[in-house]
Amino acid sequence: VQLQESGPGLVIASQTLSLTCTVSGGSITTNYYRWSWIRQPPGKGLEWIGAIRYSGSTYYSPSLKSRTSLSRDTPKNQFSLQLSSVTPEGTAVYYCARDLGGTIAYGDFTSWGQGTQVTVSS
Repeated sequence: VQLQESGPGLVIASQTLSLTCTVSGGSITTNYYRWSWIRQPPGKGLEWIGAIRYSGSTYYSPSLKSRTSLSRDTPKNQFSLQLSSVTPEGTAVYYCARDLGGTIAYGDFTSWGQGTQVTVSS
């Protein structure tokens, strides 16, 4: 399966960051996969943002939950991230990735997109 992120590379602070992950070679509704958004700020580690499961259930990082929304378009085999009220601290490489659920462990993600750089400008 292949994943490809797309969206604006520059977002103005206080606005909403919107990204889409297009999946090919497999369906986002296939049991029992979980489809996540993960980011990595410059010089820092990976941070899990949230996920949508094959069933459509969504899960969010507690620290970002109030500003995050995940959705999917099953006919297009895509899932999307919206992160509102972004700040310059939201500057990062954003990845979409797939695992089978359970505790978040980055080594368990078997498929990753190449990542897309998003810069939040003040």
